[in-house]
Amino acid sequence: MLFPPSNGPMPRLAEQRTLLSSVAEVRIAATAVAASARRVLTLFSYNLEPEIYECPAFIDAVKRFVLGPRYAKVRVLIVNPGRVVYNRHEFIQMARKLTSCIEIRNAVPEFREFPASYMVADDQATLYRLQHTRWEGICDLKDADVARALLQRFDEAWTPSVTPRHLEVVRI
Repeated sequence: MLFPPSNGPMPRLAEQRTLLSSVAEVRIAATAVAASARRVLTLFSYNLEPEIYECPAFIDAVKRFVLGPRYAKVRVLIVNPGRVVYNRHEFIQMARKLTSCIEIRNAVPEFREFPASYMVADDQATLYRLQHTRWEGICDLKDADVARALLQRFDEAWTPSVTPRHLEVVRI
């Protein structure tokens, strides 16, 4: 998979609220949301789509976030981790090295039917795709109401979910 080089400037969105329709736009939006995080980055994903979450710019933004401020935290809830575990995934490799900053859990069965995929930075920036199988979505860098609603939904699934043992044990 080819990505743009990560040594250039961080991708920026043209506006505060942006409608997304392609993988390239979602990739830029995910990087922008991750770069805007100051305390907590929250991610609900079907299988950590490599087209988005293995992009060097996104990985760099998350690294800067977790290695920068004290107490930075990334919470990831994966609905279907099978493909992530058996494929070499850059985000998982980073999570294994930064275990005190990045926590990954499997969604419990009652939350596995939720078709959306989303990311929330702190309680402001959001990236939301109604269907995880499609690239259409919306990114808003300052919408506290939507962010709070998504975080509430995430916390309902996060609390009963557990850290998957095979992510800790399997060496990719």
